[in-house]
Amino acid sequence: MSFLGKEVRMNRLLSKRDGRYLGITVDHAMARGVMRGLDTIEDTLAKLVAGEPDALTMHKGLAEKCYAKHAGKIPLVVKCSTFSPYQPDLDTVVGDVEEAVRLGADAVSVGCIVCGDTQPAQVAALGKMAKDAASFGMPLVAHIYPRGNQIAKDCYYKAEYVMYAARLGAELGVDIVKTSYTGDPESFAKVVQACPAKVVVAGGSPGKDLEHYFQMAYDVVDAGAIGVTFGRFVFQYGDPASLIKAISSIIHGKNSVKEALDLLAYLENEKK
Repeated sequence: MSFLGKEVRMNRLLSKRDGRYLGITVDHAMARGVMRGLDTIEDTLAKLVAGEPDALTMHKGLAEKCYAKHAGKIPLVVKCSTFSPYQPDLDTVVGDVEEAVRLGADAVSVGCIVCGDTQPAQVAALGKMAKDAASFGMPLVAHIYPRGNQIAKDCYYKAEYVMYAARLGAELGVDIVKTSYTGDPESFAKVVQACPAKVVVAGGSPGKDLEHYFQMAYDVVDAGAIGVTFGRFVFQYGDPASLIKAISSIIHGKNSVKEALDLLAYLENEKK
């Protein structure tokens, strides 16, 4: 059974120009601590909205308490699960689709860590969330990563494990799979090919330079993914709005890495 509501929401999330996606997440506080940028969340949200990403992902409390002034400007994805600094490989459900509907969300998202002892419980939760989302005509985004305790850390970004994670999401009815980048477009193209769902890449840990992240955005689209979802790299940057516009020029404008870097420099100079 299909619902018009799901098509309407998907059309809000994905650019009508090209079907691509640049998402920004601010769902880190429960999982990783109240880091820089999240400690001034209202100011950060205003800067992110000014950059006009395709969607913002946050937990229900932030949406209710901080996002009302931005309602209708940028699509909202409500995060319905989280891990913690103390249980990093176990995502626990903390919200549901009905709450997301009440908040006016355009999608729900959940995390799922595979390749570990906690996989069965998380897969069961993901399967139920997929059923509930379908019942409400709500798109489902899943943040699926192969980083469980049954594999070595040097396997977390290998194509065979990322492919397994992405395909698991598609098998359970996920609409957009957010997963790890394998490091090169050739191997990541195999992940995309094996996953019937739409695929986006997570930004990963901060610390790399601008060119690294811009090159990642360029390469994953070249590999067939619909885009990227970035978090800390963007909201901890000095000028998040300009940075989002520069990344968007790669995702939606087909700019080269150099063109995007030049655009960012221009936008930042304009504000001086």
